Amino acid sequence: MSRHVSRSAWGARAPRSRTSTTWAARSGFTVHYSAGPPTQTPRQIQNFHMDGQGWADVGYNFLVDRQGNVYEGRGWHTVGAHASPYNTSHIGVCFIGRDGDATPAAKAAIRGLYDEANRRAGKTLSRSWHGGLSGNSTSCPGADLRSWVRAGMPVPGSGGDASQTSPTSSAPAFPGPILIQPPVRHTETCRRWQQRMRERGWRITVDGWYGPASARVCRQFQTEKGFSVDGRVGPQTWAGAWTAPVT
Repeated sequence: MSRHVSRSAWGARAPRSRTSTTWAARSGFTVHYSAGPPTQTPRQIQNFHMDGQGWADVGYNFLVDRQGNVYEGRGWHTVGAHASPYNTSHIGVCFIGRDGDATPAAKAAIRGLYDEANRRAGKTLSRSWHGGLSGNSTSCPGADLRSWVRAGMPVPGSGGDASQTSPTSSAPAFPGPILIQPPVRHTETCRRWQQRMRERGWRITVDGWYGPASARVCRQFQTEKGFSVDGRVGPQTWAGAWTAPVT
């Protein structure tokens, strides 16, 4: 069951500074993803933002995990640091995970935050995703959440979330051959798989060569999804890159 987790409950550090805004200044709601493993904690993300980015606090107003738990970030009335120059006008909500990791529970929680924001604002805020904001050239929040926001952020189970109810319908057929090394080979299958993994947030070079770096990402991905870990991209790992169910 999802729950709302306060800053003190997740062990948030005190912000270095804080700038408040008003509902009158709020006009939008923006969805992000962390582009990291779903096992990340809000504190780890906050540490990266404060120590690595030099920000005053975690950048988002709220964060949501795969179970649909909502973590208070900067909250409703504090200006975030998630999408310049929209931090005052837009509430930023981050899903903790990569492209394809968002569960129905996570989407329902994000939609719940959007509805609550509209209630508090007394108006309908625009729905957006990070890369859809002018001047923000990024793949965030990945293809899955981007499509979901474009579709109107439907509540899972209401008829608008087929990607979760039909986990094999959107994966392209495995074209072969199985990707394995050594020897290092160059194939179109490898290039397509690398591109998809990069879209999901993995750091991987898209060059069509299935070498040690690609095999390492493959093993990490297989481990995360609970697949047999062999460093080979066969039919299961191929399909999982598009539609792997959350374990």
